[in-house]
Amino acid sequence: MEIKVLGTGCPKCKALEKATREAVAEAGIDAEITKVEDIVDIMNHGVMTTPALVIDGKVVMKGKVPTVAEIKTLITK
Repeated sequence: MEIKVLGTGCPKCKALEKATREAVAEAGIDAEITKVEDIVDIMNHGVMTTPALVIDGKVVMKGKVPTVAEIKTLITK
């Protein structure tokens, strides 16, 4: 599974990355997590509000920081 955290480095973006790493660890899922800070790459995903979460190429959440439990639900679907 490939997970991308899109965000320019603001506190919410950092919180989403931390929560995503926690959720993956708790769920025991083998995933590659990358942080994308380049604004052009972020816009190429069609995202105008950060932070955003991309799972296997699909934007599943943007504009807020979900809880660890919400992220686990998204990655185990």
